[in-house]
Amino acid sequence: MKRTVLGKRLAAGALAVALAGCAAVQTTSSGQVGVERKQYMSGLVSEAQLNQAAAQNYAQVLGQARAQKALDRDAAQTRRVRAIAQRLIGQVGVFRPDAAGWNWEVHVISQDEVNAWCMPGGKIAVYTGLIQRIRPSDAELAAIIGHEMAHALREHSREQVSQKMATSFGLSVLSAVTGMREVNDLGSSLSQVMFELPNSRTHESEADLIGVELAARAGYDPRAAITLWQKMAALEQGSAQPEFLSTHPSSSTRIADLQAISQRVMPLYEQARR
Repeated sequence: MKRTVLGKRLAAGALAVALAGCAAVQTTSSGQVGVERKQYMSGLVSEAQLNQAAAQNYAQVLGQARAQKALDRDAAQTRRVRAIAQRLIGQVGVFRPDAAGWNWEVHVISQDEVNAWCMPGGKIAVYTGLIQRIRPSDAELAAIIGHEMAHALREHSREQVSQKMATSFGLSVLSAVTGMREVNDLGSSLSQVMFELPNSRTHESEADLIGVELAARAGYDPRAAITLWQKMAALEQGSAQPEFLSTHPSSSTRIADLQAISQRVMPLYEQARR
């Protein structure tokens, strides 16, 4: 019993030490949709460091796709995806002016996965499996790409890395005091956090908000996000859940939220169409 109490106190102390190295930041402006949450970022990993790691990971992914002759194989399809992405990129300054100067890249990878993502720093990939199985309209594709861009704009990956490092650092302190041997490795790959772990509900909600506003400002009907996730929900009822849906939950609640969000930004869409 005494060891349990002592362990709790030590754990609390270790967590306090870890959190002391994090600073509250607001990575983006709130926009019309009102994203106001403060984020806690560790000083142990900077935006530049994470962007560099992402660029290296992206180059590896593209290299593998190129070797398999799966990179930008369909020229017309690639032009379509890039044209939509460029219209969205033109609106990122609303949320963070510095992102307009990012080295954005957009590629299409010919694989059966129903998937799309945007790494930190603006490295985008869309998989042909998503295009072929969802058959999205341009506005629906804008909803997908805008959602993924929002994760990068909000630096959700760096936030996850910060949380992971804070936990690992706290456990390291606790281990040094108590002699515990099982400690998370501080040197675990950043790519695991950035590209394998699922986003939280909070991150998904923020990506929906920002993504829908980006699409509306770019002149894409924001209501397409609703039909997109209806298609996703229908696909999810199949025998195997697509990779995209494993980290992007689709539900009636989410669709209802998107209905409210799209109505909020309709004036932006109507203005963009003029």
